[in-house]
Amino acid sequence: MPLSFTEEQIATKAIELGLIGAGESLPRQLRSRVVAALHTERPRSSAQPSPVAGEIVIQPGGAVEVDGRPFPWLVQADLIEVTLQPDGAGMVRLTLPARSIQILKPESET
Repeated sequence: MPLSFTEEQIATKAIELGLIGAGESLPRQLRSRVVAALHTERPRSSAQPSPVAGEIVIQPGGAVEVDGRPFPWLVQADLIEVTLQPDGAGMVRLTLPARSIQILKPESET
């Protein structure tokens, strides 16, 4: 999603952040800080909620199954972090080593 803010929005936010006073111009080196602050205030427009696994099973030796399907074999078993809540829900953080990583943008963001 491209960022688009008016000069008035940027100036108002800069004043709110205390970076400049009313009537002053914003120095170039502070502009990105103000735009970042405006961006974090935007509501996230996500048509779909983030996917959540129904069940994650970590077996002895580091084999991992997500919703009954084997997760990639290259999970490093010594770098698995598990956080459990009393009801059994929780978070699992895995490390997946890779020689190459690609991050692709959806077509609508280009």
